[in-house]
Amino acid sequence: MARTAVTVTTLTANTGVTEPAGTTADPTNDHVVAGIPAEELILRFANTNGSDRVATIKAGDSPPALEAGLGDLDITVPATTGVRWVGPLTSARFAQDNGDINIDLAASFAGTVTAYRIPRTA
Repeated sequence: MARTAVTVTTLTANTGVTEPAGTTADPTNDHVVAGIPAEELILRFANTNGSDRVATIKAGDSPPALEAGLGDLDITVPATTGVRWVGPLTSARFAQDNGDINIDLAASFAGTVTAYRIPRTA
């Protein structure tokens, strides 16, 4: 089954953005962030389940992720109205061979996954 794509909101210098709704959590199919370098990525996990839930950023493929041996990154998101921000990440640990970042959610994870891109400046 294909992973559910997370919509990415790009933040740009000296401008504002409206807070995005985020992508509805899909613990059945899990998620993917495509086309964004990990070093420019910030993730926001919001949990509306009545219990703590875990979001896992999956270790990448080696190569290109030469630090993939460090393993997955598990983020515990508190129950009910819990929010956790993560990032920026490192491609050396989390990039899949196509550049994607894969995210798995614990069973019964309810809420949203939101991705923000902060582009590098020249």
